[in-house]
Amino acid sequence: MSSIIPPTRTRRLGRTDITVAPIALGCYSMSHAYGHRSEDESIAVIARALDRGVRFIDTADYYGWGHNEELLARALRGRRGDAVLSTKFGYRRQGDGYVVCGDPAYVRQACEASLQRLKTDCVDMLFLHRKDPDVPIEETVGAMADLVAGGKVRYIGLCEVSAQTLRKANEVHPVAALQAEYSLWTREVEDEVADACRELGVTLMPFSPLGRGMLTGRIRSLDDLEPNDVRRRQPRFSAENLAWNVSLIDRLADTARELGCSLAQLALAWILHVNRGAIPICGCDTLAFLDENLGALDVVLDDARLREITTLFSPDQVAGDRYDARVMAILRRSRD
Repeated sequence: MSSIIPPTRTRRLGRTDITVAPIALGCYSMSHAYGHRSEDESIAVIARALDRGVRFIDTADYYGWGHNEELLARALRGRRGDAVLSTKFGYRRQGDGYVVCGDPAYVRQACEASLQRLKTDCVDMLFLHRKDPDVPIEETVGAMADLVAGGKVRYIGLCEVSAQTLRKANEVHPVAALQAEYSLWTREVEDEVADACRELGVTLMPFSPLGRGMLTGRIRSLDDLEPNDVRRRQPRFSAENLAWNVSLIDRLADTARELGCSLAQLALAWILHVNRGAIPICGCDTLAFLDENLGALDVVLDDARLREITTLFSPDQVAGDRYDARVMAILRRSRD
């Protein structure tokens, strides 16, 4: 087995007393969205991550509508103290779909349900998955602050909000981290959000740092996705856009070969170098993918190489939105 990540390479979580590895483990794909996955291997991945020093483990009540939290509880049996445990709330099931909910009463209800599924008395991080456009952020964060005061939650975080919303929230209660989609082909956070995070001492935690698998170079056609894979409904993976997007990613192949790393490792190393405080959340559900992702920590990029990669893969060339029209509309309403 590969070596343990040394303490000298850890990064601090916001202005808290928590330090974690520069890469976090996301559990989204273990229960949700990408087709059938092996629970036994998922549990083995979580154990291997902890063994290697990856402490921050991220889930959400939305992932499999509770299944992922229950899976994580089994994986952490006897090892709860090894993990910085993070979950999210904000999607409320409604019929075959969901609504975004940040009502203070629901904040408490959702947290209690997550604690029961996770079989713990307290989570280290509680994130608002999406801001409810009909509830002022101050009210939602106020309820989250009450959970901190009550010992149910240690620290709080937000997901995919604007810089303005982040500042409003931070005035109510310190925000330790912000999750936002960020990768070589999704870079909107560079405009204002990343600066706000640095100003407020909030750790930026990029999710989908591998572009939902595209930046690994392994997805070449729709045949590489299972029939029930949610990516089939996302415009960037549509038949109209996929071939072009694959050609963009292929531009990075020569650079990866020169550096002796995989495309996935190059994409992760880029994030780790351009934002020295960021902690990308890497979703993986096999041991091989976990070890490959952690190999990104050994990839060194100098300033010239960073500029080359940043210019070579410009996000304005990517074809298609990252979500379908309905989800993009929800996201736009939830940001401010």
